Amino acid sequence: MNLLHLMESQSSLRGIPAVAAGASAAGVRETAALGPDAVTAESCFRIASLTKVLTSAALVRTMRDRGIPLDTPVRDLHRALAPDWRADEGLTVEQVLGQVSGLRASVDAATAAALGDGDDALLEAARLVVRAGNEREPGERWSYDNGNYFLAGSLLAALSGTTYERALEGCLLGAWGLKRTGFETPEAPVTGWSGTTGIPLSDYPRARRPSGGLWSSVADLLAVGEALLADRALLAEIRRPRTRPGDPMAYGLGWALGPSGQMYLNGRLPGYRAAMVLVPDREYVSVALANEDGALPALARLLSDLQRPVTGDDLAPAVDAFAALPPKQPTA
Repeated sequence: MNLLHLMESQSSLRGIPAVAAGASAAGVRETAALGPDAVTAESCFRIASLTKVLTSAALVRTMRDRGIPLDTPVRDLHRALAPDWRADEGLTVEQVLGQVSGLRASVDAATAAALGDGDDALLEAARLVVRAGNEREPGERWSYDNGNYFLAGSLLAALSGTTYERALEGCLLGAWGLKRTGFETPEAPVTGWSGTTGIPLSDYPRARRPSGGLWSSVADLLAVGEALLADRALLAEIRRPRTRPGDPMAYGLGWALGPSGQMYLNGRLPGYRAAMVLVPDREYVSVALANEDGALPALARLLSDLQRPVTGDDLAPAVDAFAALPPKQPTA
């Protein structure tokens, strides 16, 4: 399938200032871009909740390297949180990464931003998360909340003996050769748009970074997918469902799970939309990034059409709807 031809034929992509997309099948890549804002596979967009993919993978790898099982209680590993701990004492790392922690959604975007940009901001956010306690038993039900990833990022920092950002760079970004992925505003970033209004560049609050703070490119995100496909043990842990049959969706560690073994998610921040799909059993990964608030349904359709010859599934509604939150909740 010719990617650029597919993009040009999709009317819903017209009018979006910039769309960059790519697919990798058994390591063979194809990339393309569309729109009046000139971009390439190397152009940097905010990727919002796709950041969770890297936070999850980094924490799973770090624990594996230290011989720590994922069913270890968080409280046993993150002793700095012990004085503030009001959550279930048996809450495990995999329950946090799998969004089945049962933790009360208590730390919104404004609260996290108010913690400042010091090295202790993420730890303070994690303290607020566990201080709020549980609203249901761990493992009882899937419920998407960025607070889970504030806690996960803080644990990654604690296990690594450094900041979350340095831990992610040392464990993953450097190891996977991700040269265009990071938290600092890159050179020549893609401008985000909300309708006809440009979104001013601003720093992403440090306390929220593990849930959605990264800039990245199509090329780097294809490399993320390829690295996951190459590390079969890591992939097996991440794609194993942590949800129950009655949950709103099947979910592993940072990824929603599709009907034919797909792994998928989307990301949303003002001015930016991102989506990604893996089909592990077919060595396939695809990603699409855009710089406009209304672009997500079109990106979901594009990625669904790309993977449909492989799986036979229409995945567009699921990719579009993933982790849709009520307005009062912070998005990533």
